[in-house]
Amino acid sequence: MTLSSQIPATAADAVTATPPDAAKKPHVVRAPHGAHRNDEYYWLRDDTRKNPEMLAYLEAENAFVDAKMAPLKPLEDRVYDEIVGRIKQDDSSVPYRERGWWYYSRFETGQDYPIYARREGSMESAEQVMLDINAMAAGKDYFSVGDWAVTQDNRVLAWAEDDVGRRQYTVRFKDIATGEVYADRIEGVSPNLVWADDNRTVFYVENDPETLLTVRVKKHVLGTPTSDDVLVYEEHDDSFYMGIERTRDDRFVCIGVESTVSSEVRCTPAANPGEFTVLAPRERDVEYDADHLDGRWVIRTNAGGARNFKLMTAPSDATSREQWQEWIGHRDDVFIDGFELFDGFTAVGERSGGLERLSLLRGTPGQASPSSEYVKADEPAYSMGLETNSEPDSEWLRYSYTSLTTPATTYELDTRTGERRLLKQQPVIGYDTTQYVTERLWATARDGTRVPVSIVYKRGFEKNGKAALLQYAYGSYGSSMDPGFNLPVVSLLDRGMVYAIAHIRGGQEMGRSWYEDGKLLHKKNTFTDFIDVTDYLVQQGYAAKDRVAAYGGSAGGLLMGAVSNMAPEKYRVVLSQVPFVDVVTTMLDASIPLTTNEYDEWGNPEEKKYYDYMLTYSPYDNLRAQDYPAMFVGTGLWDSQVQYFEPAKYVARLRDLNTSSRPVLFRTNMEAGHGGKSGRFRRYRELAEMYAFTLDQLGVTPAAGMAPAAE
Repeated sequence: MTLSSQIPATAADAVTATPPDAAKKPHVVRAPHGAHRNDEYYWLRDDTRKNPEMLAYLEAENAFVDAKMAPLKPLEDRVYDEIVGRIKQDDSSVPYRERGWWYYSRFETGQDYPIYARREGSMESAEQVMLDINAMAAGKDYFSVGDWAVTQDNRVLAWAEDDVGRRQYTVRFKDIATGEVYADRIEGVSPNLVWADDNRTVFYVENDPETLLTVRVKKHVLGTPTSDDVLVYEEHDDSFYMGIERTRDDRFVCIGVESTVSSEVRCTPAANPGEFTVLAPRERDVEYDADHLDGRWVIRTNAGGARNFKLMTAPSDATSREQWQEWIGHRDDVFIDGFELFDGFTAVGERSGGLERLSLLRGTPGQASPSSEYVKADEPAYSMGLETNSEPDSEWLRYSYTSLTTPATTYELDTRTGERRLLKQQPVIGYDTTQYVTERLWATARDGTRVPVSIVYKRGFEKNGKAALLQYAYGSYGSSMDPGFNLPVVSLLDRGMVYAIAHIRGGQEMGRSWYEDGKLLHKKNTFTDFIDVTDYLVQQGYAAKDRVAAYGGSAGGLLMGAVSNMAPEKYRVVLSQVPFVDVVTTMLDASIPLTTNEYDEWGNPEEKKYYDYMLTYSPYDNLRAQDYPAMFVGTGLWDSQVQYFEPAKYVARLRDLNTSSRPVLFRTNMEAGHGGKSGRFRRYRELAEMYAFTLDQLGVTPAAGMAPAAE
């Protein structure tokens, strides 16, 4: 039985609109070792985003989506209304205190963007609005503030804004008390700002205008021309990313550079910035990050074969690894994810058994006992992490907690007495956490590896093999997809669906080896893990074999493309957002943003062994004549991370080879980049469209008590 005959035709299937047919134009992509490939849709790449033929094709694809989705507009509207209806519109963040001021953000009813504000001394004082993003975004299709920083004397605000979505930011400045915006403008930078102690000097990271790589750190003195800005550091190895920050005790300004397999930190006194001194010279396969408090460095590193990382200490004047002393040793079963320094204790973020936890170490780093106590969790599958802890002299630890059933929650823990205070839980209108159930499962992959799975469904669900399932995963860069509350997913659960997160290799949920076993020449483990999790969930009765939807974005879109080629019969519908699907061509082109930074993630295809391996899984190169699932593919014209032309080419070639009658929809956001449209509501409109498509393809009926969407 073919995929196209398993479920009756849906509303989208019934629309007879003809999909666009992109022109084919001969083009050969060559590799340095002599290999070559034909790419008949290469012409869809236009770095200026102005080619009329290319734009006409994208608009035609959007029109095709509009036509196919027209019968589903009532369902889309209903899902959108459900999602937005759960949001408390006049919401605010938990305030935190820094240098005598309480900082927070808040939303107003009906507004898409936050207001950043503060109050002096207490939350009962008069509010000072620092940035009203709603006013700043007025009349713009896209707007984002990526970072902001206040001078040490609390007077001047610097912020980085982007009104295109390409993540090329402009830095602006204002006097917070008077509202005066200074004439200074710094363009072409990343959203990363740090003030020196003189309250006039700001450090920023300049991007390469073509590749968008972070290449130079400069300092700007407020009120002077940007042409006078001084270069303080330039990175010549284009496999490294760069960032700047102040240390925990505000004593140093530090520049951190990191590649996939190496890192380096250099710092200068914040009170009198001068030469940036290297804490320890970079070395391949040695990663470290560092923070400073109480006259010493604390360093998290994998040096010396500590695959899951360990903690070291060093004196303030350290300039080499020989001066580091071990504090918390390496453990095979515990991955050290990060740490936060306090005057009387250290909070350490760890991963064990595929879950996060926080441990508390008493005393001074390097002298404290390595024995620890753990912050307690309340559920079998959850996500826990450090929150904003702006004052190191506090005895209270703020941390976040969430699960697939528990909305985002901020707690404050008295580290002396163990008292726990609930500071805030994300308000979700009409949601009752007791009506939903989450589980932690373990699926066995084809090579015997046990893969953790987090799953959620509505109470009363019967594991009878009839339900529809949405399975999500990412599986790259060591990024862990922890089980947190997903407000839009409630609309699926209320309709009887099951939602699962597959914690596949390529992430770091199970430690560093989990990541290393899903990258480079082991990348296919990522894809087969996902397929094997699907098989497991179907076998265990969590889903019907012909009612499974798969969802991933960016590198998770690569995952979607790979599993669609490898096991199309296992998925009724595939949702792929900003997908990285043209792996070989992109990795051969060093002018494309992010390419050179990622040779240690995917491999450098200029080396034949990596080229040959990539070619075995690259979604665009492995499309072939077979029945594919229904697909919804999304991208942003201004995406700088995964360029729009990757999914555009992929869909064009897929249309040539797909033997299924299932719809393939390709939506391009013509105003946005990698993260989609800006604003808290606009992105839910895009998601509601994708959900409506999914519900239609899976034959999911309205939630209990709902009339059919067409009524």
